Amino acid sequence: MLLIVIVSWNGRADLERCLKSLAAAPLQTPHAIAVVDNASGDGSAEMVASRFPAVRLIRCAENLGFARANNLAIRQVPGDPILLLNPDTIVPPGAIDRLAAFLTANPEAAAAGPRLRDGGGRIEISSGRLPSPLREAGRKVLSALHARGFGPATWWVERQGARPRDVDWVSGAALLVRRQAAEAVGLLDERYQLYWEDIDFCARLRARGWRILVTPAAEITHLRGRSAARAVPAAVRQAYRSAQLTFYATHRRRWLPALRLFQRLRYH
Repeated sequence: MLLIVIVSWNGRADLERCLKSLAAAPLQTPHAIAVVDNASGDGSAEMVASRFPAVRLIRCAENLGFARANNLAIRQVPGDPILLLNPDTIVPPGAIDRLAAFLTANPEAAAAGPRLRDGGGRIEISSGRLPSPLREAGRKVLSALHARGFGPATWWVERQGARPRDVDWVSGAALLVRRQAAEAVGLLDERYQLYWEDIDFCARLRARGWRILVTPAAEITHLRGRSAARAVPAAVRQAYRSAQLTFYATHRRRWLPALRLFQRLRYH
């Protein structure tokens, strides 16, 4: 049975829209949905309890962050494989069934992600190579040009998103993973509060010899950045920088001095 885990914090409207999209076209794959409410103050938990009684609701007394909250649900609720799904997503009919079938057809893969589109219909850059400072800079430039409709950048993003391929990571906005593989690496690293946990998770899976795949056969809409938009901007920036340092210290140590210098020059 497939387990869908949705972690939400003060995103009632997004969460309701996501759950409605799942209910509008029920999955053919046997499944359970678990929502972890990270101590929301906007009535999110009450909405789930009243409007979606079949959903397993886990109420947290504090905001555990993305990694801890997902791990909590994975430990409490059975299911395999496990889909980590953001509440700011809209799932079209058949998308999760196709993603699950794709992972089943590739037994050497630990995880797979769908093609993501933003609210305007543009393909998101939601997978890639293991980050380095140069790759991060290139991705930011490419993303900015793509968002502005610059033809060559959009052509490249669409070309990359048009075929199944091996990648080093896929976005945690919609990440399907085998339970056995997830448990083998100790689930998500709880040192990460808001950013980089998905890339770290995939890096640890790949280090065990598993493949990470992305497929355009499954497509999900991602209204990105909604949780961060509800947080204090300074706290969000600090969380990002801290998570970035943690990731580099763990996986890209030779780049760590350069990253620390860059952060010091830019932010101090």
